[in-house]
Amino acid sequence: KDVQKENEPHVYLSKEEVKEKIQSYNSSVTDKLKMTLNANGIYTGFIKVQMELCRPITVQSSQSQGRCAPSNQETAFYLPDGCVNTLHISSTNTVREVIEALLKKFFVADNPAKFALYKRCHKEDQVYTCKLSDREHPLYLRLVAGPKTEMLDFVLREHETGEVMWEAFSIPELQNFLRILDKEENDQLQILKNRYAAYRGKLEEALRGVLKPG
Repeated sequence: KDVQKENEPHVYLSKEEVKEKIQSYNSSVTDKLKMTLNANGIYTGFIKVQMELCRPITVQSSQSQGRCAPSNQETAFYLPDGCVNTLHISSTNTVREVIEALLKKFFVADNPAKFALYKRCHKEDQVYTCKLSDREHPLYLRLVAGPKTEMLDFVLREHETGEVMWEAFSIPELQNFLRILDKEENDQLQILKNRYAAYRGKLEEALRGVLKPG
């Protein structure tokens, strides 16, 4: 079940409660991705983000990294389903900063405004997926929920089609999308042609058997 925005009340923890939560969290961690509490009250830790992208992403090559303008060294491709990435962040990092860091880590050239971060959790035998607002702090949500991804995990998706700011796409990106769509269309057309050619062959073979003299 998808929920457009988080509408649950937020309970902010005191410094002592944060300390206790982190101790409890670290005692339950099984993958060594523990949290660390600093003297200033800010804590750091890890979150895992599952990539559920339907449209292709544009990735910079090593030669074009750091450039502002699109170049021929950018490639658009579909990310494999189920790809999960791990980020080390702090409790002060917002959703928007997490999206930007995730894209930067993998040299994705697309505008961060095209993407949204969701949280997915299990409640009363149902799975709820909720878009997080830019002001949310993912590490805080991770701390409160605990380390088990069955209780809470993060998902990166594109904005819904109606929400996409198409002006954020560069001309090379749009051209790459068109080329990919053309290739997919041709591939699907060839599959259909092969399927009907096989049917036609079987029907013709059956007809020859029926019309065979004797």
